[in-house]
Amino acid sequence: MLSRQEAIYGRAPAKTAADGGFASRDNLRRAKTPGVKDAMFAKKRGLRVLEMVRSLWVYQKLRNFRAGLEGNISRLKRVFGLARGAWQGWPGFRQYVWSAVVSYNVLVLGMLLQAP
Repeated sequence: MLSRQEAIYGRAPAKTAADGGFASRDNLRRAKTPGVKDAMFAKKRGLRVLEMVRSLWVYQKLRNFRAGLEGNISRLKRVFGLARGAWQGWPGFRQYVWSAVVSYNVLVLGMLLQAP
């Protein structure tokens, strides 16, 4: 993932948040070599927080950011049917995902506008 980011944007991200299944000393070492200052894994698996990130505050921010993304993905899968693509072929898949994401964003925007 970090190699693709660097290939697309020409530089590595400053911070990254990854699934706990990837937590290992080797992956932490590999993540930090291309210039990533903070690499947070959802589960520690023997890693200390300060080995992964510069401070507990940064760890909590990255953990919460990842949790927010996971919540959005979960909602897209449950409510908007992104657990499986129902339309045929690559163009159909792209249209299906695009329509679900736009619909989700319109729903969220509507909820934000209704909030007191």
